[in-house]
Amino acid sequence: MVVSFFDDPVVIGLIVLLVAFVFFGYLLMRRTVLGLREGYEDGQRRE
Repeated sequence: MVVSFFDDPVVIGLIVLLVAFVFFGYLLMRRTVLGLREGYEDGQRRE
């Protein structure tokens, strides 16, 4: 049953899209957090 589940190209496409979405979401959140941290540290140094 599990083998036939992964034989369907639509299911494989959906899994690939889901993994790509999670990966790029992680990269976006990481970039946002690092940018916020850098901006906060710059603000602390200027005072």
